[in-house]
Amino acid sequence: MKKIKLFALLIACLALIPSCHDNNDQDSADQESINNELSDSLATAMAEKDSLMALMNDIADGMTEIKEMEGIVTARDLNGETPDRKTQLRNDILLIQQNIELKKKRLADLEKRLSQSSNFSAEMKKTVESLKKQLETQQITINDLTKQLQAAHIEINTLNTRVDSLNTVNSNVKREKREAQEESERLNNELNVCYYVVGSKKELKEHKIIETGFLRKTKIMEGDFEKSYFTKADKRTLNDIQLHSKKAEVMSKHPAGSYTLSEGATGKVLHINNPSKFWEFSNYLIVKVN
Repeated sequence: MKKIKLFALLIACLALIPSCHDNNDQDSADQESINNELSDSLATAMAEKDSLMALMNDIADGMTEIKEMEGIVTARDLNGETPDRKTQLRNDILLIQQNIELKKKRLADLEKRLSQSSNFSAEMKKTVESLKKQLETQQITINDLTKQLQAAHIEINTLNTRVDSLNTVNSNVKREKREAQEESERLNNELNVCYYVVGSKKELKEHKIIETGFLRKTKIMEGDFEKSYFTKADKRTLNDIQLHSKKAEVMSKHPAGSYTLSEGATGKVLHINNPSKFWEFSNYLIVKVN
């Protein structure tokens, strides 16, 4: 009887062995699944933390960049900058503005992912809020720098208008001065124009420069002579006239002592000693030669 009971117990244990083995397999599968989930969760948490830290570093770098730009704008006289330099400053600020907008978007996306995750700890929330405030501060600073540049640009335009106006006035003054100088020079040249003629008695009569008659004194025909027969000259540069004759007589009125007639290699030479005195009474010199 005892043997039968022992045999029955052995059969029951053998029947339970497959069941225990199945339970162990299930437990192993469940544990592996749990481990995978924990691993994925940890990886996600680390990735989110890394993204947050990377964004934090970017924003910190941006803050440094903006501080440097702020130092440049506030320390310099923007009106004294060259157009190229002002353009470069404006482009730099525009680039920073674009970077701020990009960081805002990245932070918003990260915050959205974190809010849907169980890994969004109180410390991460605090970090996100801190980054938001930093970006707001950067935005305010950039807005202020932009206004300063705009104000400088307006002032520069005003100054440019003034400079253009002054340049126009200055140009007009220069033109008027130049015209006045040209007119003065023209008048001075006209005042220093003189005419001279050297000819025989016959030649001078033929051109109605002198008039002679029997028992009459030789007379100069004032205003009636042919001016085209005269040589035009400048009182300031006419010093000597080669007469090419052994005999010469000055027929027009010129003060004694203001000129001399001397012997030259080819004949008489008229030398004007004192031009202002010589041309005092007439701008026409008439010399009769034989």
